[in-house]
Amino acid sequence: MSNSTATSLWDELTGTQSAPDTWVVVATLVAALAVVAPPSLWRVARNAITIAHEGGHGLVALLTGRQLTGIRLHSDTSGLTVSRGKPEGIGMILTAAAGYTAPPLLGLGGAALLGAGRITLLLWLATALLLAMLVMIRNAYGAVTVVLTGGTFVLVSWLTGPQVQAAFAYAVVWFLLLGGVRPAFELQAKRARGGAGDSDADQLSRLTHVPAGLWLFLFHAVSLCSLIGGGRWLLDR
Repeated sequence: MSNSTATSLWDELTGTQSAPDTWVVVATLVAALAVVAPPSLWRVARNAITIAHEGGHGLVALLTGRQLTGIRLHSDTSGLTVSRGKPEGIGMILTAAAGYTAPPLLGLGGAALLGAGRITLLLWLATALLLAMLVMIRNAYGAVTVVLTGGTFVLVSWLTGPQVQAAFAYAVVWFLLLGGVRPAFELQAKRARGGAGDSDADQLSRLTHVPAGLWLFLFHAVSLCSLIGGGRWLLDR
């Protein structure tokens, strides 16, 4: 790669891009809602939220000094992240709390980048995170899911124009913000029926002696506040 090409790529990565028209932002919001709301589409789309969920567990495990040993993604949209370290303490608590909060917080961070005009940076960061996660995937279904998701980002980043890239980036962020809200409500419904006894909220309850319901409230608060804050950034013209 020549110096001029490297410089051009760096300038594109660190530079700002024009925000799409308001109608595009609203259209991507409607499209994301149309994917998240219907149960039939959500069952498929939820795989992407699971990637963010398990990726959140894995990233925080590493940041808190735990040894990440592997991540598995399953066809029923469940997942499992395994790390080694102290079975209790702040590192384990933060790792357990990172799952349900990761998708909406990623959406909030993405909205901040888009609000600052950093469309290319967002696409490249997402690709880098997916590539890093792929290294830790330990089952075939998980590997295929992450490769397909990452491949979509690569194709959009390299083969489409600025307008398509902008629309795609806004759709992804809207999906994370909206899709980050639904899992907490699903977990609440499962717990009301007596299920999900080993959920993240229940694990956190055992680790902290704080009722699982309060942890579930935290998941709701983070996802809803992220949706409100991120939505304002995306819609602020």
